[in-house]
Amino acid sequence: MAKKAMVERDLKRRRLAEQHEAKRAKLKEIINNKDLEAEERFNAVLKLAELPRNSSKTRIRNRCLVTGRPRGFYRKLKMSRIALRELGSQGKVPGLIKSSW
Repeated sequence: MAKKAMVERDLKRRRLAEQHEAKRAKLKEIINNKDLEAEERFNAVLKLAELPRNSSKTRIRNRCLVTGRPRGFYRKLKMSRIALRELGSQGKVPGLIKSSW
């Protein structure tokens, strides 16, 4: 089980990213528009830098919904390999059969 603080930190990052998504997209559009003046684009860069760091989507970490584990994560199932194996053995994941030989 992951530390509760790490899971909460990631949830906070997800909320901030969603909250500032539109503003970040607008500023990035201004920055990437080569037709605008350099000063206007530079001001957009400064405004983007003023936004919270944790509002960037790249700071979000995929974590298992069951355990909070950050590694060995299956995106399609939103859980780690360990939780998948345990739930698969219990028959709680439809269509999954754990093989053993």
